[in-house]
Amino acid sequence: MIKKNEIFMLICLSIMISGCFRDSEDEKLKQIKSYNLEMEKKQTVSRQPCDTIAIKEYVIRNYPAGTHLIEFDRSLTYNIPKPAVLYFNGQRNYVFAVIAKSKPGERNIEPKNVIGYESSFINLDSTKLGTAFFYLTLFRCDNGNFSLVWEKEVPIHGGFNYIAMKKWIPKNIDYIQLNFEDGIISGFRNYNYFFIDGISETPHLLETYEGVAYKRTLINFNNDLYPDYYEYRFSDSLDYNRLIDSVSFFWDVKKNIYRTNQSNKWIRKF
Repeated sequence: MIKKNEIFMLICLSIMISGCFRDSEDEKLKQIKSYNLEMEKKQTVSRQPCDTIAIKEYVIRNYPAGTHLIEFDRSLTYNIPKPAVLYFNGQRNYVFAVIAKSKPGERNIEPKNVIGYESSFINLDSTKLGTAFFYLTLFRCDNGNFSLVWEKEVPIHGGFNYIAMKKWIPKNIDYIQLNFEDGIISGFRNYNYFFIDGISETPHLLETYEGVAYKRTLINFNNDLYPDYYEYRFSDSLDYNRLIDSVSFFWDVKKNIYRTNQSNKWIRKF
């Protein structure tokens, strides 16, 4: 009969073996990523300080193996890989990047499984392919050396399409829009990050979206510095979808939530 201390030892041994296997897999993944990056360097005609290759190298060296600098969805926008990177006003000392991290304890994600329309269904069940946590990240680059200014999580796990810099005209405020395909609603979601206090401070998140029976649009409701939105309500049936109402939500500075004057129960985080 197996004693309790023997069972405990078997459990500890199993954990150690599993941990060693994961460490070996992570090291192998880093080696593959480093090799691919070296090949990219050789094929690049000219380099500049703080370019996208430098960002990829920084991510490999400073993040866990299952972390990736994400690329645009090639099936919809580009035929060649284009990293999801933006340089603020063309300056190379401030760099915005979309980073995807693997959930600890699960399978390391692969970028192809979190980019594009097909990957948007991963939000239903991502356990088999790993779970991706997206972050909009701002790096500062001085003399070729990167440092993290801030990172802001994106509340979605797949379907990435593109990143774009935009301006909210009513208040002349810059914001970054991250567009994700969403097959579940037969549409898309935009995660908009507004630089209310400048780019050095963590941005304010507001989500807009549009689908077959879902819609939310950006507005200026109460004329403060924070953007607001209309959330549309549809009568959804098997035969047709009909717009029946729209509700305005505004940012409550004291409570840090979006709310509406129509009901105290209707609140949103972003």
